[in-house]
Amino acid sequence: MKILCVSDFIDPLVYSASIKERYHDVDFVLSAGDMPLDYLEFIVSSLDKPLLHIFGNHNLEAYELYRSRLPPMFTAEDFQRTMPGQGTTHISDRVVRESGLLIAGLGGSMMYNRGLNQWTNFQMNLRILRLVPRLLLNKLLYGRYLDILLTHAPPEGIHDREDPCHKGFKAFLWFMRVFKPRYLLHGHIHLYDLTEVRKSTYNETDIINVYSHYILEI
Repeated sequence: MKILCVSDFIDPLVYSASIKERYHDVDFVLSAGDMPLDYLEFIVSSLDKPLLHIFGNHNLEAYELYRSRLPPMFTAEDFQRTMPGQGTTHISDRVVRESGLLIAGLGGSMMYNRGLNQWTNFQMNLRILRLVPRLLLNKLLYGRYLDILLTHAPPEGIHDREDPCHKGFKAFLWFMRVFKPRYLLHGHIHLYDLTEVRKSTYNETDIINVYSHYILEI
């Protein structure tokens, strides 16, 4: 199985006329945040493959629409016209099953200026607790809690930075110890140097920074 992962940067290898030829064999696409929705729509329309995404701490123009309930005066037709990201599936704070894989999303970054989609470590722990019933059901039904945890920010001490904006969440370390996903895929940390670490391992989880684009083969 091949998964195209994108995050933080519009990659000319993806945003090109040759996208079909280059990525025709991927099974689906994951976006770890900070991507314009029209870029995600381009990928969906070009590849005709499922795309699951979360929001980061930038490109949040449509964030409130995704997390808000549908106003009662809207009809389904109105909502279809005004809702951005057609063809994409927002999975933050959800657990979904795609192509046989169990995937959960936790978008956002560490709180640094009280902006949209910024969270304290305590708040992130509460968001994780809301996922626990579905994770326990996965264990009962499929024999495992989760295959992929898709986040925007990295875990604390793994691929993160010292500044408040790019500090990772300690809550993700607890998540990996308890629920043992095969992969944690994140963005947020820009890789400008080819020598920078992109992949690490924590307990039983492979942690991968999918900045720009990354092909995950399972």
